[in-house]
Amino acid sequence: MGICLLLGVIMPRPFKFRRVGWTLMHDYFKPRGIPLSDLQEVILRLDEIEAMRLADIEGLYHEEAAAKMNVSRQTFDRILNSAHRTVAGALINGKAIRIEGGNVINVADQPRPWPGGGGRGGGRWRRGRRW
Repeated sequence: MGICLLLGVIMPRPFKFRRVGWTLMHDYFKPRGIPLSDLQEVILRLDEIEAMRLADIEGLYHEEAAAKMNVSRQTFDRILNSAHRTVAGALINGKAIRIEGGNVINVADQPRPWPGGGGRGGGRWRRGRRW
């Protein structure tokens, strides 16, 4: 960072990946009876739909939901408000919603840790041998 200050370059803060705990089944929603070519579309990012799922479907408090997504509560609130504005605008104005993008890590697809706990050599597994 010292080199950046000497050169007068301001580096942006690295973007944090948000955790998503489900797999996307549908990536497009549109009003019925209108051809897609006639519709405008809005993009709903994966982190926005995850925030709506945690807050609106699972009913989690924002602090809990933010911890699950690996973001601060204020960031979670911004993501959720953006998602609500996007969906409300699409519903009111008859636009299609495309779900894509965002800097996310899908924790539903990641393998589970070893049984018996984590930590350094903890649980039933130690140095490649089973106890």
